[in-house]
Parts: sequence; structure tokens; C-alpha cells
Amino acid sequence: MKIVADLDLCQGHAVCAAEAPTVFSVPKRGQVEILDQNPGEDVKTDVANAVRYCPTQALMLVAEDATH
Repeated sequence: MKIVADLDLCQGHAVCAAEAPTVFSVPKRGQVEILDQNPGEDVKTDVANAVRYCPTQALMLVAEDATH
């Protein structure tokens, strides 16, 4: 899995960082920073929750072999 962020949608609510702090960081008055675009299975549930609960739906998971 690979994480993709749409920075046009991100408003810096930091829900993702609360759900998966080892994968996401959101500086004050900033937008999401993905610390690990290809996280391991050990944080898969946390990352899925971060994507699910993002208030602006700015995050998505894509297959690693997917093309844009």
C-alpha cells in the first residue's frame, strides 16, 4: 500500500497524526507530511483509520503498482 495526500484538500486537522503518529505529521498551521509513504503491516490498521477519519478526505491508499 502507498499513501497519497491531496494537499489542496488538507486543512491541517491532524486527525491522521493522532491515528498514526509514526506515519503522519502535521505542523502547526501546516498540512500533512507523510513520514512513511509505504508503511508496514504493523501500522496498517492505524493508517486505514487515518484515511477513514480525515475530515476533508485528503488521504487515500493506493496499490503500489497503481499509476496516476
